[in-house]
Amino acid sequence: MALLETHGLRKSYGDHEVLSGVDFAVESGQVVAVVGPSGGGKSTFLRCLNLLEEPTGGKVVFDGGELGPGSDLDQVRSRMGMVFQQFNLFPHMTALKNVILPQTKVHRRPGEEAETKARALLARFGLADREDVYPNRLSGGQRQRVAIARAVAMDPKVMLFDEPTSALDPEVVADVLGVMTDLAKEGMTMVVVTHEMGFAREVADRVVFIAGGTIVCDLPPDEFFSPANPNERVRSFLDKVL
Repeated sequence: MALLETHGLRKSYGDHEVLSGVDFAVESGQVVAVVGPSGGGKSTFLRCLNLLEEPTGGKVVFDGGELGPGSDLDQVRSRMGMVFQQFNLFPHMTALKNVILPQTKVHRRPGEEAETKARALLARFGLADREDVYPNRLSGGQRQRVAIARAVAMDPKVMLFDEPTSALDPEVVADVLGVMTDLAKEGMTMVVVTHEMGFAREVADRVVFIAGGTIVCDLPPDEFFSPANPNERVRSFLDKVL
């Protein structure tokens, strides 16, 4: 059974339909790269998965339960970690406290246990010497690694990434992708909206192409990136980004 799935997922803003009946599923341990043209619905799709955007129609099923108005969203989002394009760290807290706070507030972990876990994750992601630094004194790559540590500290069942490297300088993109690659190798279930075709090709189990609010193509990377891919819309996209 899929860990996370959608059935006929729709999202509209007024008369503008952004998602047009998306059926999707990810199994536990899979890494799915979601790619496609800007404005095609990729980020909206991701945000509908944990109800940051409320779907207009269809349903989202996570870990065997349908998500909806009656769901405990704090608990849902603690088990469905999300990393944003713009980091979303608390500016008045150090890197360490950014990773500690959600653990104590949502999971009610004792402070000492939460701090131990936070320190271990920051060290693992190359940030042991940045624990007491505030976000405005961290580089973009460091802030994104803190954001990933904060999400991982919650022991999520799946991680959602919304273009996690698009706001970063090119020289630090590899650091963030390295952290994500390590998580994938350890079996973390991941849905990643990305423009990084190398990551999609080398790390993902599947590549999902979204355009015009629908899934146009869902293939293993070797088939998706093959010159023999029969989908003309995908070939046109790849000609522009590769």
